Amino acid sequence: MNEHLVKAISKHIKLSSEEEILMGSFWTEKTLVKGDYLLRNGHTCRTDNFVINGTLKAFYINSKTGKEEILYFAIENWWATDIESFQKQKPSIYNIQAIEKTTLLQIRYDSFQEMLRQIPKLERFFRIILESYLGSLQRRIILNNVLDAEQRYLDFVENYPKINSKVPNYLIASYLGITAEFLSRIRKKMEAS
Repeated sequence: MNEHLVKAISKHIKLSSEEEILMGSFWTEKTLVKGDYLLRNGHTCRTDNFVINGTLKAFYINSKTGKEEILYFAIENWWATDIESFQKQKPSIYNIQAIEKTTLLQIRYDSFQEMLRQIPKLERFFRIILESYLGSLQRRIILNNVLDAEQRYLDFVENYPKINSKVPNYLIASYLGITAEFLSRIRKKMEAS
């Protein structure tokens, strides 16, 4: 079993060594090269995905502008999954793609259900992860409505410094809902002050 996932889980629940071994039997490792898709719009998300290393972007194409709009990034020790598509086993409405070479641990939907049946305390871990994700999503919606672009960027840099240092500016601009040129002006203004 990958030590990154075990470490992430152990922050919230304690597994016995037997449970760690059993849990490990449900997961497989997958490597994506830059540009590979983990999930495409219209396809069903068959796996839950834990990022060991690398970076992914989740995005959709805006039908009015034709532009890519970033929903989230996933870096080491984060999850990259369309939760609704995975849980309901229905087609996804967005894409997940590797920004750089990325190694994942994956678990198929039926294996995930069996793992939770055999190790019930993992239900608590995944509930905590979902609560954290929901909280960050709610926060993002509120901040997008109340903060201007510069304040949103400052918040992003403060809360996601690793992503800010790994991800190209044009993708960060898309995530923030601004143009890359406007982000460049914000950064120059910040550097000057």
